[in-house]
Amino acid sequence: MWIPSKTPKLAVAVYNWKGDVRSGLPLEIGETVQILEENGAWFRGFSTKNRSTWGIFPACVVSLRPCTVKGSGATAVAELKDDPLVREIACVLREWARLWKKLYVERETYRFSAVAKVMRELLSGRRALLAGTLTQDQTRALRLKLVSKLDWGNRKLGLELVPRRGAEAVEPEDISLVELYRVHVESAERAAAWRGTLRRAGGSGSSFSSGTLTNNSNNAPPTTTAQSHHLMCSMRDFGHTAGGDEAELLLWLHDARRSQPLSERFRIRIARDGFSNYVDRLHANSTLFADLSTTDLTRELWLVAWVIRVGRWAGAGSSGSGTGERRGPVARRPLGAGVLSLADFLRQTGQHPAEKEYTFKVYQCEEKEFHQLHDMLIRKQTNKCNILPGQPNYGIVVALRLLANSGSVTEAVASGATITAKRGFPDVIMPGDVRNDLYLTLEKAEFERGGKSTAKNVLATVTVHDNTGQVISDCVWGASGNGSTSYESLVLYHNNSPAWGEQLRLTVPLETFTHAHVRIEFRHCSTRDKNERKLFGFAFARLMEASGATLRDGAHELHVYKCDDPSKLLTASYLSLPSCANDAARAAPPNGVVPSFQRSSKENCTISTLLCSTKLTQNEDLLALLQWRAHPEKVQETLLRVLRLGDGLSCEELIKFLRDVLDALFALFSTEDGNSTPHSGTVFLVLISICSLLDESRFQHFKPVLDVYIEEHFSAALVYKGLLSSVQHCAEWAAGAEGQEPIRKCLRSLGAVFRLAVQSRRLFARATGGQYEDSFRRDVRAALHALKAFAQHPHREHLAPAQIALMTSWASVAREVSAALGAAETARVSAAVLDAPVSPPPALAHARLAAAHHTLRGPLGEDPEARNIILTTACHHLRVHLARRDELFQCAEMLGELVTLLWKKRDPELLADDDELDPDVDVLCLNTLDVLVETVLHLIGGNSPVLGSMVAALLGVMELLRPIHYQRLWSHLAPHPHDRKPLKDFLMRAFLVFRHLIEQDVFPPDWMVLRVQSCKVLLSALQDLAEPLLERFLGEEPPQFDTQLWSGYMELGVSLVTAGALQTERWHTPRMRARAATHVLAVWNMLGPAQLHMIPGAVGALLEITLISELRRGALGALVSLMAAERAATGSARRTEAALVDKLDSLVAENKADDHYRRLFDTVEHLSSVLMERVSTEGWREAGAAFVGCVTRLLERLLDYRAVMQGAEHRDKRMAATVNLLNFYKNEIDRKEMYLRYVYKLHDLHIASDNFVEAGCTLLLYAETLSWDSDQTGVDSEHPDTPEWKRKEALYNQVLQYFDRGKCWEKGLPLLRELATLYEIKLCDYARLAYCLRMNATFLDSVMEQLRPEPEYFRVGFYGKGCPLFVRNKQFVYRGHEYERIGAFTQRLQAEYVSAHILMRNTPPDESVIANDGQYIQICNVKPVPARRSWPSGAPDQVKRYYACNDVDTFLCDRPLQKPPIDKDNEFKSLWIERTTLVTESPLPGILRWSEVVSRSVEEIPPVEFACETMEATERELRSLISQYTADPMRNINPFSMRLQGTIDANVQGGISKYEQAFLTSEFARSAAPREAAAAAKLRRLVGSQLAVVDAGLALHGRLAPDEVKPLHRRLVERFNQLRQNLGPGLARARRQLSESIVNTPLPPVPALDKRSQSIQQTENYYEEGHFYDKPLSVEDPLEQTTMSASLPVCDNRDCNDDGSMVKSAPPLPTRPKSGDPRSPTRPSTDKYRDSIDIDFVETRRHSRTSWSEPTDAPPLPPRVSGGGVRSWCDAPPAPPRRARSDPADDARDSGVSVDAHAYTNADEHRMHKDLDLTVESLRYEEIISMMSEPLRVGDDEIPPPIPPKGLGHISSFDSGHHENGESHC
Repeated sequence: MWIPSKTPKLAVAVYNWKGDVRSGLPLEIGETVQILEENGAWFRGFSTKNRSTWGIFPACVVSLRPCTVKGSGATAVAELKDDPLVREIACVLREWARLWKKLYVERETYRFSAVAKVMRELLSGRRALLAGTLTQDQTRALRLKLVSKLDWGNRKLGLELVPRRGAEAVEPEDISLVELYRVHVESAERAAAWRGTLRRAGGSGSSFSSGTLTNNSNNAPPTTTAQSHHLMCSMRDFGHTAGGDEAELLLWLHDARRSQPLSERFRIRIARDGFSNYVDRLHANSTLFADLSTTDLTRELWLVAWVIRVGRWAGAGSSGSGTGERRGPVARRPLGAGVLSLADFLRQTGQHPAEKEYTFKVYQCEEKEFHQLHDMLIRKQTNKCNILPGQPNYGIVVALRLLANSGSVTEAVASGATITAKRGFPDVIMPGDVRNDLYLTLEKAEFERGGKSTAKNVLATVTVHDNTGQVISDCVWGASGNGSTSYESLVLYHNNSPAWGEQLRLTVPLETFTHAHVRIEFRHCSTRDKNERKLFGFAFARLMEASGATLRDGAHELHVYKCDDPSKLLTASYLSLPSCANDAARAAPPNGVVPSFQRSSKENCTISTLLCSTKLTQNEDLLALLQWRAHPEKVQETLLRVLRLGDGLSCEELIKFLRDVLDALFALFSTEDGNSTPHSGTVFLVLISICSLLDESRFQHFKPVLDVYIEEHFSAALVYKGLLSSVQHCAEWAAGAEGQEPIRKCLRSLGAVFRLAVQSRRLFARATGGQYEDSFRRDVRAALHALKAFAQHPHREHLAPAQIALMTSWASVAREVSAALGAAETARVSAAVLDAPVSPPPALAHARLAAAHHTLRGPLGEDPEARNIILTTACHHLRVHLARRDELFQCAEMLGELVTLLWKKRDPELLADDDELDPDVDVLCLNTLDVLVETVLHLIGGNSPVLGSMVAALLGVMELLRPIHYQRLWSHLAPHPHDRKPLKDFLMRAFLVFRHLIEQDVFPPDWMVLRVQSCKVLLSALQDLAEPLLERFLGEEPPQFDTQLWSGYMELGVSLVTAGALQTERWHTPRMRARAATHVLAVWNMLGPAQLHMIPGAVGALLEITLISELRRGALGALVSLMAAERAATGSARRTEAALVDKLDSLVAENKADDHYRRLFDTVEHLSSVLMERVSTEGWREAGAAFVGCVTRLLERLLDYRAVMQGAEHRDKRMAATVNLLNFYKNEIDRKEMYLRYVYKLHDLHIASDNFVEAGCTLLLYAETLSWDSDQTGVDSEHPDTPEWKRKEALYNQVLQYFDRGKCWEKGLPLLRELATLYEIKLCDYARLAYCLRMNATFLDSVMEQLRPEPEYFRVGFYGKGCPLFVRNKQFVYRGHEYERIGAFTQRLQAEYVSAHILMRNTPPDESVIANDGQYIQICNVKPVPARRSWPSGAPDQVKRYYACNDVDTFLCDRPLQKPPIDKDNEFKSLWIERTTLVTESPLPGILRWSEVVSRSVEEIPPVEFACETMEATERELRSLISQYTADPMRNINPFSMRLQGTIDANVQGGISKYEQAFLTSEFARSAAPREAAAAAKLRRLVGSQLAVVDAGLALHGRLAPDEVKPLHRRLVERFNQLRQNLGPGLARARRQLSESIVNTPLPPVPALDKRSQSIQQTENYYEEGHFYDKPLSVEDPLEQTTMSASLPVCDNRDCNDDGSMVKSAPPLPTRPKSGDPRSPTRPSTDKYRDSIDIDFVETRRHSRTSWSEPTDAPPLPPRVSGGGVRSWCDAPPAPPRRARSDPADDARDSGVSVDAHAYTNADEHRMHKDLDLTVESLRYEEIISMMSEPLRVGDDEIPPPIPPKGLGHISSFDSGHHENGESHC
């Protein structure tokens, strides 16, 4: 029995389980499941990945985990209790894994590897968090690092931004929407900042736009927070030794720009044997350079290291590191120095830069230069120094790390690191911080040589003594760490002018500092005596000057007094002597001993000092104030001097000693009984001057110092009365005072003054038990009244700064006064102060708004009554500024603060009570909501940076509203029922704004959490906004029923229902979407008869709702109700149906529908049942069913169109779908506007594809619907004001331009004639008529002169169920692009149908292919058959050629067949042709580049008729060439020569002899059918006719041939004579073999190119091999295309073998030809083609690919070159085809054979009078025959020259006969 769990449980799968039981729930390892029921060892529940699927699973495959439960009942949600970040990483990695695999599939290598690296780092970090072995600081840093990587990965993978505070994700339900927006902004900015720490992967990036959506959430002047940085420096290694001595390493930070140290020094001891011997504890050699400010980090910082050797002298007179006897005392001597720049280290990004190691070298120089060696190294002046010997490539190794938080500092100190202080104060000095340091630098000294020949080895010893001579112990610090009593300097060998440059810190106790002095004793260190250090002099300096001020900072040159007896110094009798030139002699010491010390004027010692003390000052004025009791008569003078302290160090000294200064001032401010003193006024001025100094930016860090002083150290309990009276007097004098500066300072410091007054009163009340409380309140009220009067004073220009100062400090005044007067009274006073006068200056208005804002953030905002008072005033100011569109940043911030404040003070228990009125929310709503909506509407169209925060504020306000607030708002906007305009205006603006917020994505797309919360707020508002519509704007007829308002509401509802943020697949928000849709439908049903006024807008709204599958049927029911209502009212539902069609079209065009959408409409039963329920007439049911069927068919076409809307590869499909749609709109539902829309879409598609002819034909569809006689306007929605005839004229002109660009001028001629008639007859506009006629002439000239390539046509069959519906199992004829061959066309079609398989045979596909689910395409060439035309005798060839391949709808496709009996020696006997005739739906070219085949017929052509067709084609080609060269003798003669050569000497495939053997024998005549016999007779005549044409051609060739071609011409004449003799009369074939062949005989040399030949030469291609005359010919001019080449088979590398494609000899008895691919355009013998072309039509060869082979051959699909389909000029008529040998490498393909349409002419019409009679009208044969009166002869002495060598440059016109791989056909 299944027992429900008391509370939901969570478990994690620890095994994979397939769920292979009934109702089993499959589980994977790591999957989280929520358990709802238990039954023994089985659980029942669901996976958290898919909560909708429940199932059972064994208890043994899961592990229960502790969890927390949110909610109750069926909606309860359990969550694991583990670390949220750990859980988030696990979820994110599961989501990333799917997208990561997708990156691999899409070959995004870099992003794939980058995401993989981040995923591994996340896994590693997750393990570290789970281990729990890190410290708190390490855990915090790791969490931030992991969060940054999560955000980086989400951004790169296009996922949503997770709003976070620190490392924790926020719960959107627990914070207000304004806070949620701010968290999003912070998260996006943080993610953008972290972008630099991770390498970017391509572009995009974050969708967050700071310029549009952010506004500094703190618009007020930013308060900079002081942050101290600490540099952790650890010594890792030292690569040098000190020559057997110990050494010291001194490290400090150095400011190179100011050339002075920034920190104290840190000492590291180095043993004789190496650095590591002294590592006695962790971090013993580590230091923390503390208290570095942000400014310090921007300086030019260097790490400086001094290396000091500590030991005895090495040998007499030696200054080096010798190995001799060590003598003399132990001394510290310089060894070397090194420097390290910290610029690169400090430039690290990120909050927690990692530790880095650095190595820098140590240099040495002369000892006298050692003090400035580090400066020389920094300045790169290394000419006086060299690297320390030993290991030149090694040096000092240090590790650096920058710390910013106190936890890391504490951890470092606790582990043993030494703190090295900064030479100076940190940014903030708290009152409790006590420091009393004097930094002394031992600079240099000068000594006399005396009587000795060598200089001294001077040692300086520094000690501190009091005035009695006693030593002050442990106060001298040579480096950080531990102090000592004395310090010994470096010893420079034999140097009387030593320069040390050593820094010391003297920490003298404050009680002895006044009488202390520093003494420097100078001794000579002998190198002979080990212990001798002979004293010879001393110097001293007093730490306190005679005036009581501390020793001034800077250099001091001290006198050196001679002394060789240390005992004389014990009594400090020298203190009566001057220490330096500026020091006067003092009185004798108390002991009465008179000093007897001499001093030399040539000897001196220079030191420099720097005071860093919180108790001692060097400013005498400040010292006089602190010691005012010593001279009470000078107090006033002292106060005035302090008041006049200027900028710079004086101000800093004043702030530094803030506590002592304030104590002194309050002591002077009042007497012990609380009365004022004569100095009270001046003291008050000094006090407000100090407080105003703290407001300056440079002293912002010291504000906490004043706060701490007031709270902990302030003790003047009697000053409150004087302070309040001073403020009152200041406010009363402010309006009339001339000098406003003291007034401004006072008003700017009011917060501190009132705080001091309140604290003073608190101390007094504590001491007296609360006496005189009423008096204190009266004083406060008097001061506030004076301030209020000044704030409300009429505006004057000189008072504005003071009033602004008052507003700036008022929030702090209110905070302090509320404790004394109460919140309510303070709020009323504040409201009076904040009420601005009329039209204040902008700065003052800004200050008042900021004051109201800050006041609400104080304690007044916590009290309900006070908050409501201040809120009313603040909302008044907000309304004014929002209406003026000024201070929008501040308004948005203030609104956000108000929303956050009201959100936090809400009582969750009262949320369910909708009747509970929150007065604060009510004030906010009534005063700001309407103007806020208007402001957002104004901003939303632009790119304002304040838009995001303003929208968040608007949504935040609406989030606070409850129904009672909306009711109050409706009553406020429309108090009278008849005055509805303000309410309507507000509602219209609100609907528009909310729609923009949903549709325009004001927030970035990846801010999905915020967008969902916004939709939630708008859904709640949608329900409340319906109430005023139903109450005040609902009626059966206008104006009671407001159609505009209701349409706006319905559009808003639909926008919310279809909002992208509510997509179910991305967020689990189906309930929110369903709630919205249900509410919209419910409101719709409430309209009743008024629904008819909502047509057509409501139809679109209801259709939008049908896009949601759960609500689809309900919305369709509402649609049916609307149709029924309209039919009941008007008798038909035309308006609804029209709107439905329009909206369906727009929905599909916006890619919003799906296939289920079509199936739903196809389910007519449901709709019919609804119709039958609503109506009673049978006719309505039939009309409704018919309409549903029409809509279903429309949807089929629309969805087909949607499927191919995007992508250039779908352009052709898109064209076909567009044609289907426009035909539907025209023929089925007669919607002209929709029809025109798709006409324009089809036109645009054609233009994008450069299909100009088709674009023109498409526009003609529209033009045909227009009339020249109509002046109607509004026909075209794009040109509503243009009359119909003008629109047609414009269309014609546009179409003419397209026809001109597409070189289809013939189609434009009828249009020009119509335009000419219009201009001449109707308009009498002769100017435009002239232009029209000129264009007509231009078109005619173009027809005659322009070169136009003839298009290729291809038959394409689409088979299989995978093809789109509009092409499935259909055949089409495609019109190819210019110069496009079948290879290129096939590739283009494959790019469009990527998954299609190309059928390699042209046989009709079987049923298995048609029924297959895949896509199969069959492609082959077809030949156009021109329409039957009657041409006049002089019709130009150009026109005939155009109509031969244009405006055609009939096409032929030939396929060779071999029927038995097959003669292997002559396959022509059995070569039959299977000819397929295709008729298309429309002629080509048309509105598409293809047309569907509507009829198909097949017939077979006998071999003899095919031979006739081949001979006719050859003859036509020769005739064409003769005609061309007769008309233009200057043409290049090479094509003519090659054609004659190929015809006369037809060695390949046997030539005419094969035809003779096959068809001109008596055996054939006996067995031939009558049709074949007639064809054989015709063939006989054609052979004779061809001989006559060749004879005429040779005559013409002889006249035109230049001298270089004469040898070739003679050879051609000789061969022709032999051919004519062998054939003879009756074609009796000679029995002897020709003695030689022109192919085997050396040919004349290559003719030199004359100007005629050079005119067509191209230098782009060159023949690589073969003879000049063996190369094929290609002529670009269509007039030069010869028909012989077109009629002969084309053998390319795909169908023929290299060695068997041609026979290179012509034996008398030809053997079986090896050509496996004779393809020839043939001429049909059927009657239906007999009259298609006039006999005079001279046709040229078309560049098309024809491919014949057996049905078993498979056609390959490589791209074709332009010349691949042209046969060589020397080819003979084709031999019969043979079975091609299967060669896998060749991948042979049967693409079908196309025939020339012009080849099919009536044999009777071409009958010749005699065998050798010529009747060619296009030639003047009398001229040619006259040249043939004598037989052509070749001289006996003329020997043909040898064949020219290979490598000659070729003429491009010879290239057309090449194979695709460049091989010749010959």
